[in-house]
Amino acid sequence: MGNATISNSGTAYTARNVDYNGLLGAGASTGFGFLGSWNGTNTAPSLTCTAS
Repeated sequence: MGNATISNSGTAYTARNVDYNGLLGAGASTGFGFLGSWNGTNTAPSLTCTAS
């Protein structure tokens, strides 16, 4: 990803902003795109979003 730093712990992955795009003013909004796929018998992945 070009606009996030990805890390993982077990099966959980975290995407955090990179230094140059980490600040939003009061009342501002942003978007986040996620492209993924899976196959086989594993459960489909889920996505959660948490502001910090």
